[in-house]
Amino acid sequence: MAQTSLQDWVGRSERLTDDVVATPLAALAATLGRPVALEPGGTIPELRHWLNFLPLAPADAIGSDGHPRRGGFLPPIPLERRMWAGGRLTFHDALRVGDVMTRDSTITSIKEKAGRAGPMVFVTVHHSVATERGLAVEEEQDLVFVAMPDAYAPPPPEPVPNDLAWSDPAPVDEVVLFRFSALTFNAHRIHYDLPYAKGVERYPGLVVHGPLQAVLLLDSARRHAPGRRPAGFSFRAVRPLFHFDAVQVSGRPEADGATEVFTSNRDGHVGMRATVEWSG
Repeated sequence: MAQTSLQDWVGRSERLTDDVVATPLAALAATLGRPVALEPGGTIPELRHWLNFLPLAPADAIGSDGHPRRGGFLPPIPLERRMWAGGRLTFHDALRVGDVMTRDSTITSIKEKAGRAGPMVFVTVHHSVATERGLAVEEEQDLVFVAMPDAYAPPPPEPVPNDLAWSDPAPVDEVVLFRFSALTFNAHRIHYDLPYAKGVERYPGLVVHGPLQAVLLLDSARRHAPGRRPAGFSFRAVRPLFHFDAVQVSGRPEADGATEVFTSNRDGHVGMRATVEWSG
């Protein structure tokens, strides 16, 4: 696809409206092994707005990979594999059960690059989530599109730092991956269809969702900083994790008061790294 036609999609926007309801929040808490009871008006943990504004594409608009076909809000990039590479969020106000949310989304950047395995296209989308009280969450998401490889070729390993303040297990078996896919209406087959993940996309196992890793990271940071409220969160995918990995979630405080957190596999290689900034 020509550069000029891709750039025509920069500035494209959409607005969606959704309600914060308790059931999917409780279902995610149960999936993560931390059941909660949420009352009307109760505040919800950060990142749970990812259970809203779901891509409700009809069955005849789904591609062979399980994703909605491109060409709606996102550009019709011909590279087959799509991944969520990272993101940055600022939390302005807590979301509450019963809130009516509006999300305004805009494609702010499309960049074509040459990677180790061939051409890559990076798409950045900006989201603003607001309630009747005003702006609640600002978010940037970085999506990357690459060609389907002939064989699995992971990025060079990045070891977890050796000065960690904590490290906790985070089971991510087939059931957890399936339930998270269902809760986020994410039908990408790499997360639940093992023959597809191995035979078509050349992964060695079912892939742990990037958003699931981000939720695990922020939740872990909050548990190890009781009473503190996140003001900002940024994360970057480093290396895929799989359903057979003995995933750990670890972290350490930074000199500037922030907290750095990591997911890692059984070999101590980082899957995702993130930074939490705190209010106050």
